[in-house]
Amino acid sequence: MSDHGEDAEAQDADGLRKIIHVDMDAFFASVEQRDDRTLRGKPVAVGGAGGRGVVAAASYEARKFGVRSAMPSARAIRLCPDLIFRKARFDVYLAVSKTIRTIFLDYTPHVEPLSLDEAYLDVTHDLMGIGSATRIAQLIRERIRKETGLTASAGVSYNKFLAKLGSDQNKPDGLCLIRPGEGAEFVSDLPVRRFHGIGPRGAEKMARLGIETGADLREKDIAFLRANFGSMADYLYRAARGIDLRRVRANRERKSVGGERTFGENIAVPEAMREQLGRITDIVWDRIEKSKTRGRTVTLKLRYADFRTITRARSVSGWIEDRALFARLGHELLEDLMPLPQPVRLMGLTLSALERQGNDRDEKDDAQLSLL
Repeated sequence: MSDHGEDAEAQDADGLRKIIHVDMDAFFASVEQRDDRTLRGKPVAVGGAGGRGVVAAASYEARKFGVRSAMPSARAIRLCPDLIFRKARFDVYLAVSKTIRTIFLDYTPHVEPLSLDEAYLDVTHDLMGIGSATRIAQLIRERIRKETGLTASAGVSYNKFLAKLGSDQNKPDGLCLIRPGEGAEFVSDLPVRRFHGIGPRGAEKMARLGIETGADLREKDIAFLRANFGSMADYLYRAARGIDLRRVRANRERKSVGGERTFGENIAVPEAMREQLGRITDIVWDRIEKSKTRGRTVTLKLRYADFRTITRARSVSGWIEDRALFARLGHELLEDLMPLPQPVRLMGLTLSALERQGNDRDEKDDAQLSLL
């Protein structure tokens, strides 16, 4: 649990891996501050500033005021009246992400991107023969700073779960090493909200059950966890003990292609909703074609004015290979929900159950991009 020291996790003979999780610091907002010197040191948000806009990313200066990603812009401005908004420039973020990905591949072919700004690296057998995962993480962070002008934080450990926790431990521009034998102790003092996959509602449920920290979670047996958390029980049981058996998966296949749009004003008129769905369909289908994928399942996502979110999906036996079928399925999902109980503030459309066509990989991340 330190920032320095020799790489004790190098004992691959004992089956241990050397895993690094690299996470860019406030990525979108940092790119905006890098490219516009007048924004440096100021609270910056990437996203839509007016009406029903949403914060896609916030600088650390903005985070001090409580501004967070996915927060309605109106609330962000109330928290930080001096907040400066910038529209998202995904082409720029993608270009920077590709540069960072190239740096990773100089050290290992085992790179599993999670999004444009973070990835797992398995450096158990690194290409340069450095041998120390901690040293590799230091070199990668130095190169990212030199080649992009941005900072990154890294976690180094013997599994993915701990490495990801480590990258968040000393942000921004930090490094954290969690050695073999330290995992259970490291997670014991952490709030369960820090565990990947546990959201605000999950943390609230755990609090009601007397679970606030990793140590509290470790006290619960598997029967209790299964009774209260169902399919997540095994993950929670292992996580509380610092155990994660997942391997880094290079060339991680995307699970879906999609996009969503938050409207400037809530939409209640059916024809207006159909029109917006058509626009989203055009944008998403363009992404589908560029990604050289085809799928079998279309999912419609709606967020109502009260922030309640619903999804509806429809699958077909064959492949959805043309825009007409993709659009028809999306519109059928919308029509099945009519009349809607209240106005809509967000709409999204996704294609999943994918199969790649051809061998060229799209280097864009698997996550849905917001259509700002």
